[in-house]
Amino acid sequence: MKRIIECVPNFSEGRNPEVIRQITETIESVEGVRLLNVDPGKATHRTVVTFVGTPEAVIEAAFQAIRKAGELIDMSKHTGEHPRMGATDVCPLIPISGVSMEETAQYARQLAERVGTELNLPVYVYEEAQPDPNRKNLSVIRAGEYEGFFKKIQQPEWTPDFGPTVMDAKRGATVIGARDFLIAYNVNLNTTSTRRANAVAFDVREAGRVKRENGQVVKDANGNPVSTPGSLKSVKAIGWYIEEYGIAQISMNLTNIRVTPLHVAFDEVCERARDRGMRITGSELVGLVPLQALTEAGKYFLRKQQRSTGVSEKALIDIAVRSMGLDELSPFNPEERVIEYLLQDPAEQKLIRQSLSRFAEETASESPAPGGGSIAAYVGTLGISLATMVANLSAHKKGWDDRWSEFSEWAEKGEALRRQLLLLVDADTRSFDAIMSAFGLPKSNDSEKKLRTEAIQAATKQAMEVPLDVMRISMKSMEVIEAMATIGNPNSVSDAGVGALCARTAVLGAFMNVRINAAGCTDAVYVKSILEAGALMETQAMEAETRIRSIVDKQISQL
Repeated sequence: MKRIIECVPNFSEGRNPEVIRQITETIESVEGVRLLNVDPGKATHRTVVTFVGTPEAVIEAAFQAIRKAGELIDMSKHTGEHPRMGATDVCPLIPISGVSMEETAQYARQLAERVGTELNLPVYVYEEAQPDPNRKNLSVIRAGEYEGFFKKIQQPEWTPDFGPTVMDAKRGATVIGARDFLIAYNVNLNTTSTRRANAVAFDVREAGRVKRENGQVVKDANGNPVSTPGSLKSVKAIGWYIEEYGIAQISMNLTNIRVTPLHVAFDEVCERARDRGMRITGSELVGLVPLQALTEAGKYFLRKQQRSTGVSEKALIDIAVRSMGLDELSPFNPEERVIEYLLQDPAEQKLIRQSLSRFAEETASESPAPGGGSIAAYVGTLGISLATMVANLSAHKKGWDDRWSEFSEWAEKGEALRRQLLLLVDADTRSFDAIMSAFGLPKSNDSEKKLRTEAIQAATKQAMEVPLDVMRISMKSMEVIEAMATIGNPNSVSDAGVGALCARTAVLGAFMNVRINAAGCTDAVYVKSILEAGALMETQAMEAETRIRSIVDKQISQL
């Protein structure tokens, strides 16, 4: 899984397109990041920018953007409706994939320290990056805003986490932190009543509604209104009427999708709307969504049907879209709405995006790649695909209803292995291309010769590691294949047998690639360990294939 984080800095400029352009161009100049959205607001005099990328690239882009904003924006002349305290008012980092919240918080603190030290700017950290519970909340930190911070920053309890303890008159101060991905999500009702939509919103939002008795607001001992909490944690919600569509909606911000995932919010709103005599007709996502939010929703709705969850990513997204009606108001194209899909590099999936016939044609052409390594990976993919198919068929076999969960687990294991092997189809060809590129490096002097040799050896090792990964994953697939031959739907036992033959071919074929590339590696110790590991897996694959074929033959003879 790629390591991806999102950054959503808010800059205190929403009216001058040239200033905004210079800031966003600074972000885009950093390799490894992708600018996804720029949303300026004239009334708020504020622009929200969204970009994603590898953690290191995002940190660098954020730093450069904060620097550029400080050069271009003069906070002493700034006015706007939105609360603010600096040229870069707030800069949150959000983990998207392959990165934990704890790691993201560490990246946020690294960025904050660098901004404070190198840019000499007062910096506060918030949310998950802030260990002090009294300083986690952004609104608490920002209270007093730019004008009030000249005095506030002098108070001992409000000493910045990093940087000087003097407010910068031109640039102000900034807040950097780590938080969960926020999903803006609207649920459509079969009513035009804002009041009734608000009633459901108050039912579900964490803040709930103000408690009343005999029409009067109930207050606590300190005279503050008492609230009755709603049913969903980490959810903000309000009801409104959308004239364009002629319906009322419940508009929600899901501020922590680990606490309240998308599908949980949808189902809860359905229940509360039904309690009030309404029904949900569909919903819409505003902006981008992490892939996991949709795949987990797909699995959730499949489990409710007692269906196997070990299906493709595409199938999971499709069931999520259909179940929540995400395409009721406008088409929902995952390629344009899922963050991970927006970040995909087509060059990294050149082969697996081709049709079967085109893949075969390219393999048969005079080009040396794709070659045996990519074919071994693809054959392994087909092998585990067959076993996953058997698991899915077994999960809804008539008379086996009580075993759907058992086979669903096997199918999920198979689907995970299938995705890994499929990516190795292209990875093997890329490793071959890397070797060719290394051999093409200049060698006119000793320094260039040394760099060329090092590049060739690094690429050669990678060209051994990729087929070794094919071997490892194909061996793992043997466990699923054997289980399906033993306990799966008897009518599909031959499919499990073919899967075993494919997995064996993948292991043995990939090992040939390991061995031929090992001939070009000068690291004898490394080569010895790789070849020993490969030889062991080769033996295990042949033994497993023989064992599975025996099981298959016995099952077929009993039909």
